[in-house]
Amino acid sequence: MIKENLRYTKEHEWLSVNGQEATVGVTDFAQNELGDIVFVELPAKGTKVRAGAPFGTIEAVKTVAELYAPVSGEVIAVNQKLAEDAALVNSDCYGAGWMITIRMNDPKEVDQLLSATDYGEMIASH
Repeated sequence: MIKENLRYTKEHEWLSVNGQEATVGVTDFAQNELGDIVFVELPAKGTKVRAGAPFGTIEAVKTVAELYAPVSGEVIAVNQKLAEDAALVNSDCYGAGWMITIRMNDPKEVDQLLSATDYGEMIASH
């Protein structure tokens, strides 16, 4: 499942933009590949993140993977529900399983991300 209104990274994060703010999560493809998510480590509110740099980790039964910021800015919201129920990423990766919201330094960075079509082509070639 790929949502048309989102932008994507090559590392399988999605980005939903609302003005200067952008919400980040992992894609359906990523959560499916990882399997049962047991833990998500996210930054604290106020943390500065840089596009392409790790901002946290996601732990599944079989593996641990880094989470990468799609854009640069300041973390203004963190999904606290994931601390209690990391499996929300599996059950609703585009909704209740969101991870952080970033106030973007430069909204033009969004233009560097993949469109839904480009992301679909990328994962089809895996």
